[in-house]
Amino acid sequence: MKTESNLERILEAGYFAVTAQIGPPRNTEPEAIRGKANLIKGYVDAFNVPDGESAVVAMASWAACLIGKEEGLDPIVQMTCRDRNRIALQMDILGISTFGVNNILCLSGDPVSFGNCPEAKSVFDLDSIQLIRMVKGLRDEKKFENGEPIAGREPRLFIGAVTNPFAEPTEHEVIRLGEKVAAGADFMQTQSVYHIKKFERWMEMVRERELHKKVKILAGITPLKSVAIARYMKTKLSGVDVPDELIERLRKATTREQVRKEGIKIAVETINSLKEIEGVAGIHIMAIEWEEVVPEICEASGLYPRSSQ
Repeated sequence: MKTESNLERILEAGYFAVTAQIGPPRNTEPEAIRGKANLIKGYVDAFNVPDGESAVVAMASWAACLIGKEEGLDPIVQMTCRDRNRIALQMDILGISTFGVNNILCLSGDPVSFGNCPEAKSVFDLDSIQLIRMVKGLRDEKKFENGEPIAGREPRLFIGAVTNPFAEPTEHEVIRLGEKVAAGADFMQTQSVYHIKKFERWMEMVRERELHKKVKILAGITPLKSVAIARYMKTKLSGVDVPDELIERLRKATTREQVRKEGIKIAVETINSLKEIEGVAGIHIMAIEWEEVVPEICEASGLYPRSSQ
Protein backbone atom coordinates (compact mmCIF):
# COMPACT_ATOMS: atom_id res chain seq x y z
CA MET A 1 0.00 0.00 0.00
CA LYS A 2 1.25 3.48 -0.86
CA THR A 3 1.29 5.83 2.09
CA GLU A 4 1.55 9.61 2.29
CA SER A 5 5.16 9.27 3.47
CA ASN A 6 7.62 11.63 1.82
CA LEU A 7 10.38 9.14 2.62
CA GLU A 8 8.54 6.39 0.75
CA ARG A 9 8.03 8.71 -2.23
CA ILE A 10 11.75 9.54 -2.34
CA LEU A 11 12.87 5.93 -2.09
CA GLU A 12 10.34 4.58 -4.59
CA ALA A 13 11.44 7.25 -7.08
CA GLY A 14 15.00 5.94 -6.82
CA TYR A 15 16.54 8.97 -5.14
CA PHE A 16 19.34 8.52 -2.57
CA ALA A 17 17.45 9.28 0.64
CA VAL A 18 18.66 11.29 3.62
CA THR A 19 17.15 11.02 7.08
CA ALA A 20 18.44 12.48 10.33
CA GLN A 21 17.86 12.06 14.01
CA ILE A 22 16.68 14.83 16.32
CA GLY A 23 17.34 14.35 20.02
CA PRO A 24 14.28 15.07 22.22
CA PRO A 25 14.61 17.41 25.22
CA ARG A 26 14.35 16.18 28.78
CA ASN A 27 11.72 18.83 29.50
CA THR A 28 8.52 20.25 28.01
CA GLU A 29 10.07 22.96 25.83
CA PRO A 30 8.86 22.60 22.21
CA GLU A 31 11.36 25.18 20.95
CA ALA A 32 14.15 22.66 21.48
CA ILE A 33 12.59 20.52 18.75
CA ARG A 34 11.61 23.48 16.55
CA GLY A 35 15.17 24.77 16.56
CA LYS A 36 16.68 21.43 15.59
CA ALA A 37 14.00 20.81 12.97
CA ASN A 38 14.79 24.09 11.26
CA LEU A 39 18.52 23.31 11.29
CA ILE A 40 17.94 20.26 9.08
CA LYS A 41 14.90 21.44 7.12
CA GLY A 42 15.50 21.22 3.38
CA TYR A 43 18.50 18.94 3.90
CA VAL A 44 16.66 15.73 4.81
CA ASP A 45 13.70 13.77 3.48
CA ALA A 46 12.50 12.71 6.93
CA PHE A 47 13.60 12.84 10.55
CA ASN A 48 13.59 10.41 13.50
CA VAL A 49 13.07 11.09 17.19
CA PRO A 50 14.31 8.41 19.64
CA ASP A 51 11.81 6.83 22.02
CA GLY A 52 13.31 6.64 25.49
CA GLU A 53 16.78 6.01 24.08
CA SER A 54 19.13 4.26 26.53
CA ALA A 55 16.12 3.91 28.86
CA VAL A 56 16.36 7.57 29.88
CA VAL A 57 13.23 9.71 30.21
CA ALA A 58 12.85 12.40 27.53
CA MET A 59 10.00 13.91 25.52
CA ALA A 60 7.98 11.16 23.85
CA SER A 61 8.93 10.46 20.25
CA TRP A 62 5.35 10.95 19.03
CA ALA A 63 5.10 14.39 20.68
CA ALA A 64 8.41 15.61 19.26
CA CYS A 65 7.42 14.23 15.84
CA LEU A 66 4.25 16.30 15.85
CA ILE A 67 6.26 19.44 16.65
CA GLY A 68 8.68 18.69 13.80
CA LYS A 69 5.76 18.04 11.46
CA GLU A 70 4.43 21.52 12.27
CA GLU A 71 7.77 22.84 10.96
CA GLY A 72 7.22 21.09 7.62
CA LEU A 73 9.28 17.93 8.03
CA ASP A 74 8.26 14.30 7.47
CA PRO A 75 8.50 12.53 10.85
CA ILE A 76 9.52 8.95 11.62
CA VAL A 77 8.07 8.05 15.00
CA GLN A 78 10.07 5.49 16.96
CA MET A 79 8.25 2.93 19.10
CA THR A 80 9.84 0.45 21.45
CA CYS A 81 8.41 -2.71 22.95
CA ARG A 82 10.19 -2.13 26.25
CA ASP A 83 7.59 0.23 27.72
CA ARG A 84 4.27 -0.76 26.11
CA ASN A 85 2.18 -3.87 25.66
CA ARG A 86 0.34 -4.60 22.40
CA ILE A 87 -2.73 -2.67 23.54
CA ALA A 88 -0.77 0.53 24.22
CA LEU A 89 1.28 0.16 21.04
CA GLN A 90 -1.85 -0.10 18.87
CA MET A 91 -3.43 2.85 20.66
CA ASP A 92 -0.34 4.98 19.98
CA ILE A 93 -0.23 3.83 16.34
CA LEU A 94 -3.84 4.90 15.83
CA GLY A 95 -3.05 8.20 17.53
CA ILE A 96 0.01 9.16 15.51
CA SER A 97 -1.68 8.13 12.26
CA THR A 98 -4.65 10.35 13.11
CA PHE A 99 -2.30 13.33 13.28
CA GLY A 100 -0.62 12.59 9.95
CA VAL A 101 2.58 10.84 10.99
CA ASN A 102 3.28 8.46 8.11
CA ASN A 103 6.46 6.61 9.13
CA ILE A 104 7.28 4.32 12.04
CA LEU A 105 10.52 2.73 13.23
CA CYS A 106 9.91 -0.48 15.20
CA LEU A 107 12.41 -1.36 17.93
CA SER A 108 12.63 -3.70 20.88
CA GLY A 109 14.21 -0.95 23.02
CA ASP A 110 17.34 -0.65 25.15
CA PRO A 111 17.28 -2.61 28.45
CA VAL A 112 16.29 -0.56 31.50
CA SER A 113 19.70 -1.40 32.97
CA PHE A 114 21.20 1.03 30.44
CA GLY A 115 19.38 4.01 31.93
CA ASN A 116 18.93 5.93 35.14
CA CYS A 117 15.73 4.16 36.28
CA PRO A 118 16.99 0.60 36.88
CA GLU A 119 14.01 -0.17 39.11
CA ALA A 120 11.61 0.28 36.20
CA LYS A 121 9.80 -2.84 34.96
CA SER A 122 10.24 -3.83 31.32
CA VAL A 123 7.23 -4.94 29.28
CA PHE A 124 8.46 -6.66 26.09
CA ASP A 125 5.00 -8.08 25.37
CA LEU A 126 6.20 -8.13 21.74
CA ASP A 127 9.62 -7.98 20.14
CA SER A 128 10.53 -5.77 17.20
CA ILE A 129 9.68 -8.41 14.58
CA GLN A 130 6.26 -9.01 16.11
CA LEU A 131 5.71 -5.24 16.23
CA ILE A 132 6.56 -4.95 12.52
CA ARG A 133 4.12 -7.74 11.74
CA MET A 134 1.41 -6.08 13.83
CA VAL A 135 1.83 -2.70 12.09
CA LYS A 136 1.67 -4.39 8.70
CA GLY A 137 -1.54 -6.17 9.74
CA LEU A 138 -3.09 -2.90 10.83
CA ARG A 139 -2.14 -1.29 7.52
CA ASP A 140 -2.60 -4.01 4.91
CA GLU A 141 -5.24 -6.27 6.43
CA LYS A 142 -7.14 -3.57 8.32
CA LYS A 143 -7.12 -5.82 11.37
CA PHE A 144 -6.09 -5.35 14.98
CA GLU A 145 -3.56 -7.73 16.47
CA ASN A 146 -6.36 -9.92 17.86
CA GLY A 147 -7.87 -10.33 14.39
CA GLU A 148 -10.77 -7.92 14.83
CA PRO A 149 -11.40 -5.74 11.74
CA ILE A 150 -10.79 -2.00 11.85
CA ALA A 151 -14.06 -0.21 11.17
CA GLY A 152 -13.02 2.92 9.33
CA ARG A 153 -9.68 4.31 8.18
CA GLU A 154 -6.66 2.16 9.04
CA PRO A 155 -3.19 3.50 9.93
CA ARG A 156 -1.15 3.83 6.74
CA LEU A 157 2.45 3.75 7.85
CA PHE A 158 5.73 3.27 5.99
CA ILE A 159 7.34 0.64 8.21
CA GLY A 160 10.95 0.80 9.31
CA ALA A 161 13.27 -1.24 11.50
CA VAL A 162 16.93 -1.29 12.50
CA THR A 163 19.81 -3.62 11.73
CA ASN A 164 23.44 -3.84 12.84
CA PRO A 165 25.92 -4.93 10.15
CA PHE A 166 28.66 -5.22 12.79
CA ALA A 167 26.90 -7.54 15.24
CA GLU A 168 28.43 -10.97 15.69
CA PRO A 169 27.89 -13.46 14.22
CA THR A 170 27.34 -11.53 11.00
CA GLU A 171 25.31 -14.30 9.42
CA HIS A 172 22.79 -14.17 12.24
CA GLU A 173 22.20 -10.45 11.72
CA VAL A 174 21.57 -11.02 8.00
CA ILE A 175 19.09 -13.77 8.87
CA ARG A 176 17.38 -11.44 11.35
CA LEU A 177 17.25 -8.74 8.67
CA GLY A 178 15.46 -11.26 6.44
CA GLU A 179 12.99 -12.01 9.22
CA LYS A 180 12.19 -8.32 9.60
CA VAL A 181 11.69 -8.00 5.84
CA ALA A 182 9.39 -11.03 5.85
CA ALA A 183 7.44 -9.51 8.73
CA GLY A 184 6.76 -6.39 6.65
CA ALA A 185 9.59 -3.87 7.03
CA ASP A 186 9.77 -1.38 4.15
CA PHE A 187 13.04 0.31 5.12
CA MET A 188 16.01 -0.28 7.43
CA GLN A 189 18.29 2.10 9.27
CA THR A 190 21.64 0.61 10.24
CA GLN A 191 24.03 1.05 13.13
CA SER A 192 26.67 3.72 12.53
CA VAL A 193 29.10 2.77 9.78
CA TYR A 194 32.80 3.51 10.22
CA HIS A 195 34.40 0.30 8.93
CA ILE A 196 33.56 0.38 5.22
CA LYS A 197 35.21 -2.95 4.35
CA LYS A 198 33.17 -4.84 6.96
CA PHE A 199 30.01 -3.09 5.84
CA GLU A 200 30.72 -4.02 2.21
CA ARG A 201 31.09 -7.68 3.21
CA TRP A 202 27.79 -7.52 5.07
CA MET A 203 26.09 -5.97 2.05
CA GLU A 204 27.44 -8.79 -0.10
CA MET A 205 25.60 -11.25 2.14
CA VAL A 206 22.47 -9.09 1.93
CA ARG A 207 22.66 -9.07 -1.87
CA GLU A 208 23.25 -12.85 -2.01
CA ARG A 209 19.81 -13.24 -0.41
CA GLU A 210 18.41 -10.43 -2.62
CA LEU A 211 17.16 -8.63 0.48
CA HIS A 212 18.28 -5.28 -0.97
CA LYS A 213 15.52 -5.72 -3.58
CA LYS A 214 12.87 -6.15 -0.88
CA VAL A 215 13.79 -3.42 1.60
CA LYS A 216 15.40 0.03 1.40
CA ILE A 217 18.61 0.16 3.42
CA LEU A 218 19.72 3.48 4.92
CA ALA A 219 23.26 3.32 6.30
CA GLY A 220 23.90 5.03 9.63
CA ILE A 221 26.29 7.98 9.92
CA THR A 222 27.41 9.43 13.27
CA PRO A 223 30.04 12.19 12.90
CA LEU A 224 32.86 11.84 15.44
CA LYS A 225 32.98 14.91 17.65
CA SER A 226 36.08 14.10 19.69
CA VAL A 227 38.75 11.48 20.33
CA ALA A 228 37.11 10.62 23.65
CA ILE A 229 33.74 9.94 21.99
CA ALA A 230 35.38 7.84 19.27
CA ARG A 231 37.21 5.73 21.87
CA TYR A 232 34.05 5.36 23.95
CA MET A 233 32.07 4.16 20.94
CA LYS A 234 34.82 1.68 20.05
CA THR A 235 35.22 0.18 23.53
CA LYS A 236 31.85 0.63 25.25
CA LEU A 237 29.13 0.38 22.59
CA SER A 238 28.33 -3.13 21.48
CA GLY A 239 28.18 -3.54 17.72
CA VAL A 240 30.03 -0.31 16.90
CA ASP A 241 33.32 -0.74 15.05
CA VAL A 242 35.50 2.38 14.92
CA PRO A 243 38.83 1.55 13.20
CA ASP A 244 41.98 2.67 15.01
CA GLU A 245 43.09 4.70 12.00
CA LEU A 246 40.05 6.97 12.32
CA ILE A 247 40.79 7.56 16.00
CA GLU A 248 44.39 8.33 15.08
CA ARG A 249 43.25 10.91 12.52
CA LEU A 250 41.26 12.69 15.22
CA ARG A 251 44.13 12.42 17.69
CA LYS A 252 46.51 14.17 15.31
CA ALA A 253 44.22 17.21 15.14
CA THR A 254 45.67 19.77 17.54
CA THR A 255 42.68 22.07 18.15
CA ARG A 256 38.99 21.55 18.83
CA GLU A 257 38.12 23.12 15.47
CA GLN A 258 40.52 20.79 13.65
CA VAL A 259 38.99 17.79 15.40
CA ARG A 260 35.54 19.04 14.36
CA LYS A 261 36.63 19.38 10.73
CA GLU A 262 38.28 15.96 10.72
CA GLY A 263 35.15 14.34 12.20
CA ILE A 264 33.02 15.90 9.48
CA LYS A 265 35.56 14.93 6.81
CA ILE A 266 35.42 11.30 7.96
CA ALA A 267 31.61 11.37 7.80
CA VAL A 268 31.67 12.81 4.27
CA GLU A 269 34.23 10.24 3.08
CA THR A 270 32.07 7.47 4.53
CA ILE A 271 28.94 8.77 2.78
CA ASN A 272 30.75 9.00 -0.54
CA SER A 273 31.88 5.38 -0.16
CA LEU A 274 28.40 4.23 0.82
CA LYS A 275 26.88 5.85 -2.27
CA GLU A 276 28.92 3.45 -4.41
CA ILE A 277 27.72 0.27 -2.68
CA GLU A 278 24.94 -1.61 -4.46
CA GLY A 279 21.86 -1.91 -2.29
CA VAL A 280 22.43 1.19 -0.16
CA ALA A 281 19.37 3.38 -0.75
CA GLY A 282 20.33 6.30 1.48
CA ILE A 283 21.88 7.40 4.75
CA HIS A 284 20.61 8.10 8.25
CA ILE A 285 22.59 10.82 10.07
CA MET A 286 22.70 10.51 13.85
CA ALA A 287 24.56 13.67 14.86
CA ILE A 288 23.81 13.21 18.56
CA GLU A 289 23.25 16.68 20.05
CA TRP A 290 25.25 18.05 17.09
CA GLU A 291 22.44 18.57 14.61
CA GLU A 292 23.95 21.82 13.37
CA VAL A 293 26.53 19.88 11.31
CA VAL A 294 23.90 18.04 9.24
CA PRO A 295 23.70 20.79 6.57
CA GLU A 296 27.48 20.95 6.29
CA ILE A 297 27.75 17.17 5.88
CA CYS A 298 24.99 17.09 3.26
CA GLU A 299 26.53 19.91 1.25
CA ALA A 300 30.05 18.48 1.38
CA SER A 301 28.86 15.02 0.28
CA GLY A 302 26.81 16.34 -2.64
CA LEU A 303 23.45 15.56 -1.05
CA TYR A 304 22.31 19.18 -1.10
CA PRO A 305 20.46 20.62 -2.81
CA ARG A 306 18.27 17.53 -2.66
CA SER A 307 17.72 16.10 -6.15
CA SER A 308 14.24 15.11 -4.98
CA GLN A 309 13.33 18.79 -4.67
